[in-house]
Amino acid sequence: QVQLVESGGGLVQAGDSLRLSCEASGRTFSSYAMAWFRQAPGKEREFVARISASGAYIHYADFLKGRFTISRDNAKSTVYLHMNSLKPEDTAVYYCAQGSELRVGVYDYWGQGTQVTVSS
Repeated sequence: QVQLVESGGGLVQAGDSLRLSCEASGRTFSSYAMAWFRQAPGKEREFVARISASGAYIHYADFLKGRFTISRDNAKSTVYLHMNSLKPEDTAVYYCAQGSELRVGVYDYWGQGTQVTVSS
């Protein structure tokens, strides 16, 4: 079955950087779009970034303002989220998701999440 396993979360200070990883298994990684979402305490889950199967098309949430970068390594079946200039409001559980290349916004598998905590 498909599994997505996130790693790289932790406790950092405001202004620090962090790289999250999500390793996928169970089906052909290079055939599917990947995305990152996050959910802060007491808030709904929100979209962060999406990358197409080939990596050619990338979309970010407007609130990021260039601080985060999504990338993927299809040879390693891994998607990354590079986070720079972290702020306390970035504190959340970060989830990776895998979904349809053609149906943007449709994700059928999710990871268990990794906690990112940014102290001020």
